[in-house]
Amino acid sequence: MSVVVAARRTWVGVAGRGHRRADETTLAAAVLAAAAQDAGLRAVDDVVLGNAAGHGGNVARRAALAAGLTAPGITVDRQCASGLAAVAVGAALIDAGQARAVLAGGVESGSRAPARAHGSLSYDRASFTPPPWADPGLGVAADRLARARGIDRERQHAWAVRSHDRVRAAHAAGRFTAEAVLVGALARDEQARRLDPRVLDRLPGAFVAGGSVTAASAAPVADGAAAVVVVPDGVPGLRVRAVATCGTDPARPMLGPVAAVRAVCARAGVTLDDVAAVELVEAFAVQALAVTADLGVADDRRWNADGGTLGLGHPFGASGAVAVVRLFARLVTAGAPTGTLGLATAAAAGGLGVALLVEVVR
Repeated sequence: MSVVVAARRTWVGVAGRGHRRADETTLAAAVLAAAAQDAGLRAVDDVVLGNAAGHGGNVARRAALAAGLTAPGITVDRQCASGLAAVAVGAALIDAGQARAVLAGGVESGSRAPARAHGSLSYDRASFTPPPWADPGLGVAADRLARARGIDRERQHAWAVRSHDRVRAAHAAGRFTAEAVLVGALARDEQARRLDPRVLDRLPGAFVAGGSVTAASAAPVADGAAAVVVVPDGVPGLRVRAVATCGTDPARPMLGPVAAVRAVCARAGVTLDDVAAVELVEAFAVQALAVTADLGVADDRRWNADGGTLGLGHPFGASGAVAVVRLFARLVTAGAPTGTLGLATAAAAGGLGVALLVEVVR
């Protein structure tokens, strides 16, 4: 089995703020180099990076070279689950005996994403499913989910406030410092703030006129990167117990983690009650509320204990890998005992869910 032995991420910058922006190669190279140094590696066998909306050109190979590594590279696209899928691919390479050390993670620079315009072929976003499958934009899908489940804007805003408050508390306590790599002048994640309920009450629907999903309850597009080092079993870190990737109803893409979490727990022979720490890529507050309800779990400190994507920002291709970095910090760095379980999960456009179950080894 494979083990994650080091994990790093950049500070997350929110796209559109208009300052301190780094390109994807620079962002990814910084976390690759830092993670490799943490693990005492001068060379790795491969680099696997998730990327969802970038410039193409195999950013994994470019970032590897920029980090001073001659390893090959492969770039994975599972949209918002890309970073988590990349870690799963890295673990699979180790488990198959095809590599002895892999750097895996994800990167996105939303502020530098290319314009999707070419005369009559211009488009707002990529297609995630072909006809006759449903292909809703994620914001529209989130609003539909809120209506279908009766999850009003007040509950969504309460979850968003919680995420921001937890991120701010983690910053104040210094819990992000050891995992973050400084890139440029950004000294900390810049999304989280104190949300004023009076302002939240006045926010219009962000995707649907009169809708309940607002700018506060939807994670902002962001710039960021994250990487982990994966090696064979027999060393301390996070052992990868099981991985699950599920194709679900494209009309309800927010719910992909429900199937993936159930599948990964079944493969490992555990239940959610056995899991001590969960990191959910909360692209929308309504998604987090619906997923936790469907999985039958209470709103407790196991889930996104230091806040999530709503409070940090959402660099699409990186957020799943950020979730693994957060598990490493919450479990390995914080001293959790051997056998403690952690779970990272994300949904993706087109109806996808990815889940990764890990356990602490000392």
